[in-house]
Amino acid sequence: MTHFSKISKAVFPVAGLGTRFLPATKAQPKEMLPVVDKPLIQYAVEEAYGAGIRHMIFVTGRSKRAIEDHFDTAYELETELEASHKDDLLALVRSIKPDDMDCTYVRQPRSLGLGHAVLCAESLVGDDAFAVLLADDLMAGPEGGPSVLKQMVDKFLQVQTSLLAVQEVPLEHVNRYGIIAGESAGERLTKVSRMVEKPKPADAPSRMGVAGRYILTPTVFDRIRNQDRGAGGEIQLTDGIAALIKTEGVHALQYQGKRYDCGSKEGFLQATVELALRHPEIGPGFQEYLKSVSVRT
Repeated sequence: MTHFSKISKAVFPVAGLGTRFLPATKAQPKEMLPVVDKPLIQYAVEEAYGAGIRHMIFVTGRSKRAIEDHFDTAYELETELEASHKDDLLALVRSIKPDDMDCTYVRQPRSLGLGHAVLCAESLVGDDAFAVLLADDLMAGPEGGPSVLKQMVDKFLQVQTSLLAVQEVPLEHVNRYGIIAGESAGERLTKVSRMVEKPKPADAPSRMGVAGRYILTPTVFDRIRNQDRGAGGEIQLTDGIAALIKTEGVHALQYQGKRYDCGSKEGFLQATVELALRHPEIGPGFQEYLKSVSVRT
């Protein structure tokens, strides 16, 4: 079995239409919606970069050009900021894509599911283990502690199997997640024996739901390519990972931190409020403002 010594590549499936945020997403990618002062995709990329990953692979679709532009050099903007001696803003703009970070883009020609989106990145990933980050899930690590993906990279290098981020979810919400079952393999670690995509509450093997962070071995590409279509007639990533359980094994890590479901309006607003309160520039003033707001029901 191949031994992986590092995770250097991350895949970002960003080809979705963002229909839950219409009309805001009619002409812009949902991943470019800002939470306080950064778009969702930037939070995910920063998380990957902070975990030691330097090659970012974006699986895009039509009308996603804004994502590519965001991580490209903006010569006119930088020239204007430099001429105006706005050095802080210039440094901020340039920090979006550090010099040692590579960005590559590949198209998903048809919307055939998350598994298919990941498969589109196969030629760029090659034989490396890799991370998958769903920008809809804004993940905040514990205050002063490692990010969720950094926790996963460290654990993957120990277990050397595909690794899923999981959280305990309410029973009535299990039909929104891939649900795992298995046995304890250490602190916050489970050796997965079964996975079910979006089960009914009565059929759920547990309440441990897969969040939007994965570290996968390259064997998953072959499994995805040869599997039948799953729930909703799509090529499900969960099915491809489930096929690895009996051969390579799969583990799940109950991460430390908090997940904001920014694919929903409620979760997006929660992330906006909570991250605004933590923001060093606007946090104190925003907190005072919230105290003055009278809520009408």
